[in-house]
Amino acid sequence: GKATTAGSLALVDNIAKENAFLIEKLLANNFHIKGKSNLSEWANFRSINSISGWSSINGQTTHPMDTEYNPCGSSSGSAVAVASGIVDIAIGTETNGSITCPASVVGIVGMKPTVGLVSRQGIIPIASSQDTAGPMGKSVKIVAQTLQAISGEDINDIKTKDIPQNLDQNFIEATNNKTLEGKRFGLLKSGFDNKFGKEFLKTIERDIANLGGTIVVIDDKRNYPSEEEYFVLLYEFKHGLESYLKTAFEKKKSLQELIDFNNANSEKVMRLFGQEIFYAAIEASSNKDKYLESLEILKASTKETILLMDRYKLDAFIGLTRGPAWKTNKKGGGDNEAMNEVISFGNGGYAAIGGLPHITIPYFSINGFPVGLSLIGKPWSDKEIISYASALEH
Repeated sequence: GKATTAGSLALVDNIAKENAFLIEKLLANNFHIKGKSNLSEWANFRSINSISGWSSINGQTTHPMDTEYNPCGSSSGSAVAVASGIVDIAIGTETNGSITCPASVVGIVGMKPTVGLVSRQGIIPIASSQDTAGPMGKSVKIVAQTLQAISGEDINDIKTKDIPQNLDQNFIEATNNKTLEGKRFGLLKSGFDNKFGKEFLKTIERDIANLGGTIVVIDDKRNYPSEEEYFVLLYEFKHGLESYLKTAFEKKKSLQELIDFNNANSEKVMRLFGQEIFYAAIEASSNKDKYLESLEILKASTKETILLMDRYKLDAFIGLTRGPAWKTNKKGGGDNEAMNEVISFGNGGYAAIGGLPHITIPYFSINGFPVGLSLIGKPWSDKEIISYASALEH
């Protein structure tokens, strides 16, 4: 009965015919659905100059500590609703950073589960190989409780068939953990090369050691396959979106029709940034050979990530999630231009392309704004990384 819009005026009449699978699971587990939150329009996948937290339907989501600052995206409203005390738990979606970045930037817990653990049925897609929904909450415990409620196989999402039959999905149980005895954590170096970094690293090393664990410095000289990832997202976006629109209430059934709508309503929809990613997606969608080549490169990179964990006998990776909040660029020009004014770093890209579980918990601050601590594990190690996060939170 509510519109599913991706934050776009183009989909304002796209009334859902039924609840998403994960919503039905929440209701069955006695959760109350308070409402929908604002997001970065098209999950920041309309323009390279998009502004996190802004949508043509609801305008700009602001940071709960200072309205001049940005809450990151694309699940901006979900993070801010929790950080502001409106709700204790919210659902976000992530393709690459859209849960973990806003969670870190506003100072809450965010969990990107292993891709396939939670059904994407009913969610407007970007890329089927990376998309997932996940919980964002005030504590590790409520995030675990929510993940336990929404996880599980759905016949309408083939990816959920990958869930191992013997997978322990009692995520609440993991929040009782208060030790890291014998656990080994590979250090993700991004963010430790600034004036705050040395003190942050000392704190992490001390806290891990006090809990019985070890920080391991790893040698990883790989270049992130950003071009290949971008092409995979472009290719999968058009095909996935049009597959979604085929059965949706929305009358527009193609990416081209959405582009035409945006052009016809440019004063409202594109006053801050354009839609060059949409055009790029149309161009990419016909190049299946390049898509398959790019996908293989991403799979090889993920295999290397897991081999790295095996080589160093790691239980998880650990590192800083994202840099602190930046001032929202209200004149257009996007997040990247605005972020040049702050200390910028990030971890989690390899988790995104590999579908790996990633949890962030509030841990530090820079210039008064939160910075989260990330734990990233092997596929289906969601319960384990929740237990590590719980020990650190305790």
